Amino acid sequence: MDEDTPLLNRRPASSESTIKNSKLFLAVFSAVLGNFNFGYSLVYSSPVLPVFTSPDADPWLRMDTEHAAWFGSIYSLGAAAGGLGAMLLNDMIGRKLSIMMSAVPSTIGYMLMGGAVDLWMLHVGRFLTGVAGGMTAASIPVYISEISHKGVRGALGSCPQITAVFGALALYALGLVVPWRWLAVAGEVPALVMVVLLVFMPSSPRRLLSLGRQQKAEEALRWLRGSQYDTHIELSAIQHSINTQTKLTLSQLGTPNYYRPIIISVVMRFLQQMTGITPILVYLQSIFDQSKVSLEPRYDAAIVGVVRLFSVAVAASLMDKAGRKALLYTSSMLMFVASLTLTVNSHTTPCPPGPAPPNTTTLGYGLHHDISNTLEASHQSAAGLIPLISTVVFIFGYAMGWGPITWLLMSEVLPLVARGVASGLCVTVSWLTAFMLTHAFTHLVDRYGLFAPYLLFTVVCVLCLLFNAVCIPETRGRSLEEIENYFRTGRSFTINRSYSTVQPS
Repeated sequence: MDEDTPLLNRRPASSESTIKNSKLFLAVFSAVLGNFNFGYSLVYSSPVLPVFTSPDADPWLRMDTEHAAWFGSIYSLGAAAGGLGAMLLNDMIGRKLSIMMSAVPSTIGYMLMGGAVDLWMLHVGRFLTGVAGGMTAASIPVYISEISHKGVRGALGSCPQITAVFGALALYALGLVVPWRWLAVAGEVPALVMVVLLVFMPSSPRRLLSLGRQQKAEEALRWLRGSQYDTHIELSAIQHSINTQTKLTLSQLGTPNYYRPIIISVVMRFLQQMTGITPILVYLQSIFDQSKVSLEPRYDAAIVGVVRLFSVAVAASLMDKAGRKALLYTSSMLMFVASLTLTVNSHTTPCPPGPAPPNTTTLGYGLHHDISNTLEASHQSAAGLIPLISTVVFIFGYAMGWGPITWLLMSEVLPLVARGVASGLCVTVSWLTAFMLTHAFTHLVDRYGLFAPYLLFTVVCVLCLLFNAVCIPETRGRSLEEIENYFRTGRSFTINRSYSTVQPS
């Protein structure tokens, strides 16, 4: 047996089951191409909107403030629709086919935008790519969790977010050299490759067992785990889970162990979006252009994309080491400092130059004028980096905590029987909040400048700090039974190295 091959369970040598992960990794890679496309399509408007709002834009495609607001925000509306649709499709046709179906609105949407000759084509195309993004965001994590074993489930569970960040970075990089129409054409490629690869991937064994197709489920599981793997134990555990699953009743919703985790999850997703992450990513290049950053806005956007990728990797490595609440505190503080700096910077205006000093010689005044211009240029160059640095810190802080941990806590605190309905509610609240905030962002900037939305984001970051301190439990190192007991009894608990104890607060 290979030394680097992980084991599902360590048993006596005669009955060990060897797991080979190569085909599992291939299946996960095939699926997360949908998340790559999601990250790409979410930020598509960043390099494209400056083209449509410029005076040199095609008259048929030129956008005013209202059109630009809709182009930026309608993606979130489509994602809400796609997420709700995926909840139905996941049970009707399965996770794999739901992911494959997302390629249909994605391809049509990019074709409309790539060949757009009128504004309606841009808006409909943007909406359809949002539908595809919502479908993949709702289906791919479920598919990955159902085909993965516990030895790699945590690592593979972070793949959707990491590949989405890769997709955004690819869009920023291509936006440096590729015209907007070709950006839309390039967006079709990942979805089509995803469909081709997924044709050869198995459906999830859990889905097949729920349909009574035990032979197919065994074949799928053996394909995923390797030919030498004993599928009996895992298939029995999945079947037992399916047999004991019950439906949520209204009377159960009235008990604390159900409504408390649901409320916490919904409020977390609401606050996550109210931090302003979606409008900042959607309008990133336009924000940098208005902030008078010393570098070209398109290069600034690419820098932010690289930092975002780095911060997601850091968060994944610290998730189980530092604890959820500690990372949320750090995330909230970093975002607060960054948004406060952006608020002050956007509200500060340079003082007008004073009159020339009297009774100076022409040479003396010329020398004084040259020195003043040099110092002013140096000051403006340094000040021009403040929005970039602050935005980088904001993105880093978000990706350290409020980005990934909200998804993780949802999976930990929501009761299994309520997870389907509650997850759908959380996703809907999240995307509708993103739509309203992204749409309002353009109008706020147009009327009050960047100061108003940045001030709002600063206040929300304070609320995030307070909500984390008062309402969110620390779930690191705790079993699902302990977490459920916490919400049922309202008691606090501590974890020891060897065992856990429940203590009244």
